[in-house]
Amino acid sequence: MQKIDLDNVQGATSGTVREINRRILLNLVRKFQPVSRADLSRHSGLQRSTISKIADELIAAHWITESGIGYLPRGRPPRYLHLNNQRIGVIGVDLRPGRTTLALAGLDGRFLSRQSMPTPKDPASFVDILALQVQSMRASHSDRTVEAVGVAVPGRVDRNSHRLVFAPNLKWETCDLKGPLESATKLPVELENAANACALAELWSGRHGESVRNLVAVTVSEGLGVGMVFNGQLVTGASGLAGEFGHVRILDDGPMCACGNRGCWESCASNNAAVEYYTQLLNGRSTVSPGGVTFEDIMTLYNRGDRFACAALDRMAANLGVGLAMVITGLAPDLVVIVGEVTRVWNQFGTAVESVIRQRAPACCSTPLIPAESSTDARLRGTIALTLQRHFGNPLMA
Repeated sequence: MQKIDLDNVQGATSGTVREINRRILLNLVRKFQPVSRADLSRHSGLQRSTISKIADELIAAHWITESGIGYLPRGRPPRYLHLNNQRIGVIGVDLRPGRTTLALAGLDGRFLSRQSMPTPKDPASFVDILALQVQSMRASHSDRTVEAVGVAVPGRVDRNSHRLVFAPNLKWETCDLKGPLESATKLPVELENAANACALAELWSGRHGESVRNLVAVTVSEGLGVGMVFNGQLVTGASGLAGEFGHVRILDDGPMCACGNRGCWESCASNNAAVEYYTQLLNGRSTVSPGGVTFEDIMTLYNRGDRFACAALDRMAANLGVGLAMVITGLAPDLVVIVGEVTRVWNQFGTAVESVIRQRAPACCSTPLIPAESSTDARLRGTIALTLQRHFGNPLMA
């Protein structure tokens, strides 16, 4: 049961009912397309007249389209409805410390265009350059109406102010990205933590079936993030900082973390942690020199059986397993999805992670631990889900 907040209550109006029915219809078309009005009425329980009115409004707004004629032995043959993947688009942005990638996608989530740029050192430059890239992408696809921009950030976003408030790997102070980006692009902007966006993407993908409503996404990159969906809803907490397990200490004498703490899960199990340890093994230095080895290099060497690379990834797997045992035991999700470049060596790496989880949380070792479908696109797909939920999600939970 979700308790009604009597301090912030708003009664349902006829507009609320219309919006709920509109989103129900959009989701049914998305799930069953091609689908007739009669079938939509059966699936939803709404009257045919209500279905026809909403469908006509969505067709006029270019959200769905009508094409194809079915067959009936008697009566008027049905016309089928589809999502209008040819007219509506959304732009997703994956902001990472070294490089930012943006993509245009249709309502089906299929990427139509993609480009990237070096991530600027300060937020103001980022907004200026990204706005130019967004405008260029829109101009290249002028036949589409871009509805919104979704941005996945390697940090946390305050629920109330919509400001980026905690991004140690970016080394940016608290800043407002949403407002300046909306002003520069003239589009609605949704800003969300990358792990939260990935959790949404897994929920919306449908690959886990309708029964999975409690899942955790763990992003492993320069840092380490956790996104949580429970009872079909993203969990962010009162401030938006819920799920910051990456900055929970797992080793008292562990390495320094970008947040200023020592021994955080992130500082022990991220890509950067593996690079740091590999470099120490290789030449005894405690930091990576400019232009030094990358995590991609380590994975290549790992596949070749290089002993230092294997030692670095084995330690990374062990530390990742330690944190995951904590997460799985504490949250008991239906499944855990791992997102990141390391999933490209998951057959061996994942086995090592699961071994640690079995040792530390034997009662919870049955929770499935699976890699994301793509090691590179998961964050971008998360930003697409982030923007589409503005139109497909439950308006009462916005």
